[in-house]
Amino acid sequence: MAVPATGPFRAVLATKGRKTGREHTVMLRAVYYNGSYYFSRHRPDSDWFRNAAHNGSVYVVVGGERLSGTATVVTDRLLAEKVSQLKYPGESRAGESRAVIRVTPDE
Repeated sequence: MAVPATGPFRAVLATKGRKTGREHTVMLRAVYYNGSYYFSRHRPDSDWFRNAAHNGSVYVVVGGERLSGTATVVTDRLLAEKVSQLKYPGESRAGESRAVIRVTPDE
């Protein structure tokens, strides 16, 4: 499994459309922490976020490697804060509240 270096990196997140069931991909800034990949945004109103929350069967492409996984919405406020700190080290937005998706890779 591709494990990126410490800190934020770019990854492709592929979800299934909540209405169409078709695959959608998006390039996002991500972080790897405690064995999972994390993606976040200010509000949970983007298509990729809503798709992943609706259907947790996703995959992530990191370093050219495709990894199937299960997406879940992070409800733990402290974990969401940690993800922001890792995603935006040294930036003022590291302290912002964010909606977070965790992707746990399949075994």
